[in-house]
Amino acid sequence: VADDGSLLVGEAARNQYALHPERSVRSIKRRMGEFTSVQMAGKDYSPQEISAMILRRLRDIAEAHLGEPVGKAVITVPAYFSDAQRQATREAGEIAGLEVVRIINEPTAAALAYESCHSGARKALVYDLGGGTFDVSVVNLESDVVEVLSSHGNNHLGGDDFDQKLISFATDHLRERHDIDVGQHPLAMARLQHAAEAAKIILSSEPYATLSEEYLLEKDGVPIHLSVEVSRNEYEEMIEPYIAETLDAVHIALSGAGLTVADINEILLVGGATRTPLVQRRLEQELGMQPRAEVDPDLCVAMGAAIQAAVIAGGQAPTVLIDVTPYTFGTSALEYFNGQMYPFCFVPLIRKNTPIPVSRSEGFCTIFDGQSKVDIHVYQGEDPDALNNIEIGRFTIEGLRDAPAGNPLVTTFSLDVNGILEVTSREKETGLVHSITIDNAISRFTGD
Repeated sequence: VADDGSLLVGEAARNQYALHPERSVRSIKRRMGEFTSVQMAGKDYSPQEISAMILRRLRDIAEAHLGEPVGKAVITVPAYFSDAQRQATREAGEIAGLEVVRIINEPTAAALAYESCHSGARKALVYDLGGGTFDVSVVNLESDVVEVLSSHGNNHLGGDDFDQKLISFATDHLRERHDIDVGQHPLAMARLQHAAEAAKIILSSEPYATLSEEYLLEKDGVPIHLSVEVSRNEYEEMIEPYIAETLDAVHIALSGAGLTVADINEILLVGGATRTPLVQRRLEQELGMQPRAEVDPDLCVAMGAAIQAAVIAGGQAPTVLIDVTPYTFGTSALEYFNGQMYPFCFVPLIRKNTPIPVSRSEGFCTIFDGQSKVDIHVYQGEDPDALNNIEIGRFTIEGLRDAPAGNPLVTTFSLDVNGILEVTSREKETGLVHSITIDNAISRFTGD
């Protein structure tokens, strides 16, 4: 609720949350189906009423875009939602003035979006990790029919929990540094939430992020500022137990469908939290195949709902078209390979089938004390041994500071829609930088 009493939804509400947490409600999806109320600006609301406000806003956006009234809706829910949660969702639609013609499972909707331009019978694992909920479904895809064979999940696990780990990291830092308990200050905690979410997003594509908030609060009349760096490695250690829990759910879902890993043809990623590199890496390790992520994970469920709505309305189901890179691009590093240290281990930065344009960064370290230069090799391919891939460029970053082994460098690969690949390497402490541009990276280099 804004200062003038008007209702804010989405990005505007999230921005307001950092200033007026008492006037805001977030993650209401987790409360659907509960006989409870939440408070916003001094008034009590049921979860259905809050959800109806969001649905009403979505309807208004649709009407403005279409130029005509919208009276019916297809609404998606986690496959793991109970009858009570589904009924609460239906009630929210009715409160919003919509006739809910269909409630469909999110994995079904996601599969519709992924499969709108494919054919043939397949079994897919839909891994849906959103902000507030997680579910995994095994689906059978055959001749325009998406059948959910089994589902498992947790309605209280998602990106919000990842944020909470970063918030705890920041509050521990402030307690050690300034001997202050931020948990006693709701406004400061709301700002920390904002900073944590921003850092989480950065860590999806960068090896380091800074949790930063100026004038977070005061202690004895002195302003307290927050500025603490967190590495992707530290962050991944924090959230690893959550990812392990999701992988347990994957195996339960497979067992429920009477299938093994070998029966699965593909993994479809859904939900913004699947952008976390650890999620994709662990799924690949566990299931032996690279997950598909070419449809925007934040939008694919909505796309699937739209396709379902188009079919119900008697229209032609639209095809989702996405530009993706057909190759993996990466560099090489000294790592363990077949049980021994090997200097040409392939480190992929941009995976094939990633939507373009895209930019990805990774942290590397020098291996000798006083190392003054590093050779950066750029490869295209899929083999774990970089020498079996195609080298498409190389450059040297010279003049590194005199530092012990472990001096960090950040290497960034940026690929645009025209297939131009720019590779940049920067010494983290000094900002010393060197780069190379490779034209036609997608079309020019082919090999066995």
